[in-house]
Amino acid sequence: MDISEMKRRLGKSAEDFGLPFQGSDKIYNSRLAQELGLWSESKDRGDEFHAAVFKAYFVEGKNIASIRVLLELASSVELPADEGAEILATRAFKAAVDADWAAAREKSITAVPTFVLNQDRVVGAQPYEALEELLEANGVKRRAFHTS
Repeated sequence: MDISEMKRRLGKSAEDFGLPFQGSDKIYNSRLAQELGLWSESKDRGDEFHAAVFKAYFVEGKNIASIRVLLELASSVELPADEGAEILATRAFKAAVDADWAAAREKSITAVPTFVLNQDRVVGAQPYEALEELLEANGVKRRAFHTS
């Protein structure tokens, strides 16, 4: 795995989308972040937690394998750190993450994001037009946009 090339491509994609990106020269095991992410979703704070993890890793270069970092991120989005610590200690969401990984393997998903519709897929950060093509190729009709 060429980390420098991967970092360059991610940086270019972030730039294209106007997203902040610092990246890291290290790749951390995100397994516990995934488990805590599912817990955060069960607490209706999933979007906030996932955004905080994204920023911590891709912008600030933090180690998202660190329990301390994960609990700080949970607290930053108004999740109880003590409950988060218990979730991680007991691995309460391990089976759910295992099931997600099994489903991904079954569908031959090896990268994120991957968008699958019927037998077609779009892999990686893509421009809007690529997702639009995926939808159109699968008969998804454009909705009328209404304002209130």
